[in-house]
Amino acid sequence: MIDKLRALQAKLQQDKLAEFKRRVSLGDLVTDRWQNAREYGFGEGTSCYDNVLILGDVRVGKNSWIGPNCILDGSGGPLVIGDYCSISAGVQIYTHDTVAWSTSLGQAEHAKAPTTIGNGAYIGPNSVIAKGVTVGDRAVIGAMSFVNADVPAGKKAWGTPARVVGDVD
Repeated sequence: MIDKLRALQAKLQQDKLAEFKRRVSLGDLVTDRWQNAREYGFGEGTSCYDNVLILGDVRVGKNSWIGPNCILDGSGGPLVIGDYCSISAGVQIYTHDTVAWSTSLGQAEHAKAPTTIGNGAYIGPNSVIAKGVTVGDRAVIGAMSFVNADVPAGKKAWGTPARVVGDVD
């Protein structure tokens, strides 16, 4: 049985490479990204890779793209992602943190706050969005940024911590 599975994976990988010039995980070879999104109740036209970790209350609007290897953690309250968003590969978005819980040796509660990504926002690869942050409509977050404060609509921000650097063109 395992040999048949390996042969199937090899064939599917070969087909994917020939058609799209990409190699993906086994889960992404045998699932449909748009069906994955529908099963989570995300908006029409949204796609979500199979290897995305989704926890808690996560809501995504229509025509958004959730890239591979993301973490969408709504376990601390609602995590809302709007319409026409690009959530790039490796992005992590949280609605809680365990800093006080850890440093108090479990005496404090987990800190929780809703997190919102506005319509038309772009979140660059490997960025981290902390709990309680609002990224406004049409905002751009640069790659590998740590966003721990709100980013207004139509602004560009990047860095660690992320700072607003200008307007979206």
